[in-house]
Amino acid sequence: MSRRERAVARTSRGVGVRLFRSEVGVLFRRWRTWAMLAALAAVPVLIGLAVRFSPTPPAPGRGPAFLDQVTHNGLFAGVVGLIVSTPLFLPLTVGVVAGDTIAGEASLGTLRYLLTAPAGRVRLLVVKFAATAVFCAAAALAVVVGGVLVGLALFPVGPATLLSGDAVGPGEAGGRLVLMAGYVTVSLLGLAAIGLFASTLTTAPVGAMAATVVLAVVAQVLGALDQLDWLHPWLFTEHWLGVADLLRRPIAWGSFGENALLQAGYVALFGALAYGRFTTKDVLS
Repeated sequence: MSRRERAVARTSRGVGVRLFRSEVGVLFRRWRTWAMLAALAAVPVLIGLAVRFSPTPPAPGRGPAFLDQVTHNGLFAGVVGLIVSTPLFLPLTVGVVAGDTIAGEASLGTLRYLLTAPAGRVRLLVVKFAATAVFCAAAALAVVVGGVLVGLALFPVGPATLLSGDAVGPGEAGGRLVLMAGYVTVSLLGLAAIGLFASTLTTAPVGAMAATVVLAVVAQVLGALDQLDWLHPWLFTEHWLGVADLLRRPIAWGSFGENALLQAGYVALFGALAYGRFTTKDVLS
């Protein structure tokens, strides 16, 4: 590679990094973003308060998974929060952010100015998706942090009993909570790619947001029908609740790997569709 080519490559990387920093900064300067993160953090807090001040402790097998463990170890409030939030609340917030990526810029009239800068359509798509992935991680961590805080405040914290029957200390239990947040983040990447594609189809961000959230709900409904068991392995929601496999000793990584592979397929497919749509779309007129 010649000196000129190396200089061009460095400049291109610099533009991408600056654009990504700007996009993440804009995303997390919005009150809407912080309101959604606060609402997600409130889910395990409300669960913890309900358990703490209930006249009777939750019975085993009743309610969300691990709910009866919260009174024995407050760290399980974060686990229950993730399990409760994954089917609806997390997809709802990710759908809002992903659906707004391109359509939001188009509705505000700022998309054409972004593309007149030396960013390029492909780089802009990549940056928009990367920023959405950062929000996915922040959303999962918000649920975990809310659960840990309410667990520490209202319940005892000690050794946690895993699904395998082994007991681990609070430090390892906290590490597994972080791993669970990572699992949920990966689970949401396919939905983020779907939202990005939907956002390239319209200039109305509300429409893209609604379509993304509806698809998440429909996929889960289809996944609950035994008559469609042949379809289940292809649904991006198939492994969403496999996060509980991280509560075994040794950790059952099979579900994590299958989930990552499935989400990568959705990212590749809908990323390609978004690329095909966005690179041929007239956004400058």
